[in-house]
Amino acid sequence: MKKNINKSTAKKLEISRQDKKEQTKLLKGKVQRLVQKLEQSAPAVDCRLAKATDTNRPVTFFIGIDLGDQKSNYCMMDEGKEIRAEDKLATTTEAFKAYFSSIPRSRIALEVGTHSPWVSELLESLGHEVYVANPRKMESIKKSKRKNDKEDARKLARLVRADPELLYPIRHRGLQAREDLILLRARDAAVRSRTMLINCVRGLVKSVGGRIPKCDGKNFHQHAEGALPESIREALLPLVKQVATLTGLIREYGKKLDKMAATKYPETELLRQVKGVGGLTSLAFVLTLEKPERFGKSRDVGPYLGLVPKQYDSGESSKQLRITKTGDEMVRRLLVSCAQYILGRFGEDSDLRRFGLKLAARGGKNAKKRAVTAVARKLGVLLHRLWMTGEVYEPLRNTRLQEEALAEVANG
Repeated sequence: MKKNINKSTAKKLEISRQDKKEQTKLLKGKVQRLVQKLEQSAPAVDCRLAKATDTNRPVTFFIGIDLGDQKSNYCMMDEGKEIRAEDKLATTTEAFKAYFSSIPRSRIALEVGTHSPWVSELLESLGHEVYVANPRKMESIKKSKRKNDKEDARKLARLVRADPELLYPIRHRGLQAREDLILLRARDAAVRSRTMLINCVRGLVKSVGGRIPKCDGKNFHQHAEGALPESIREALLPLVKQVATLTGLIREYGKKLDKMAATKYPETELLRQVKGVGGLTSLAFVLTLEKPERFGKSRDVGPYLGLVPKQYDSGESSKQLRITKTGDEMVRRLLVSCAQYILGRFGEDSDLRRFGLKLAARGGKNAKKRAVTAVARKLGVLLHRLWMTGEVYEPLRNTRLQEEALAEVANG
């Protein structure tokens, strides 16, 4: 029996090797056909000499790529708006490297997405000029009545040929920041999963007349195990144990994040001067913004994180709209949580707290929610300012300056 298993495994491995060889041959053949086609249609361009890695050469083609999880559509256009090549390509490192290393230096546009970080880095390493488009701001793609991958690739090629600014290009974070952010996002996923399980257990227990005592999420499994009704204990006890496992996992993630902040990102200490801002929020803020110099002024942080309201002013009409919610959702949620603490019963007296309470006191529909959002926006601006300047945080700085100004006016 053992020999048969070994023979079967060896046969499968041999078939797998043959498949990989065939795929490699097909890819090489496809690249060769592309080069031949380009040489025939554009004899002035020597594809063997005009290597993409020669960044001193002007761009030869304009390429739009609609990235997909398995296959990506691309459209190659020349200066005269003529489409030179149009096809699909496997969304893998090997396929992209083999394909785009064989064509002259080109200007390439691709939509932001899961694969865009590594694809843009790979294409730039091959010498191409790469723009990562923001589809949220591109009305021609966002609200198109005829939308498919092939058409999107064509539109990206046309836009990058006409003016790259029409793509509202964005710049991805560095590899180190992206890798460190994964640890934060993994912890966030574990917290969300634990919250979902806790809510599920509480709801199911209430449906049979029981009730789990009020407690913190990290202590839920200790209180819930003894409070489960016997009739449903067998069904819900595995969920409670899963909550305990997630709590231990979250604790381990927290230790790793604290160590990361202390060793690799000491600037987070500047942000933690604000009472209510913990290690998790400060680390997420630093990793998401990556470089404080990328913002011309601190007030640009609010729009970047989607904490400013949408605008619709036309004639005499001026609607009150919700916030844009662009940017990183996790950081925005953490800042809102900090703002709720600042405005809560344990928040210290500060300019931020006074501003929020004054805004909430105006009353009206959702006044408290608007106040929390406004404080979160101002908090993001403050954290960026502290990061840039390295100043010691003074909670009532603006109040002190106003009092000093009033005193000078009264005395002078």
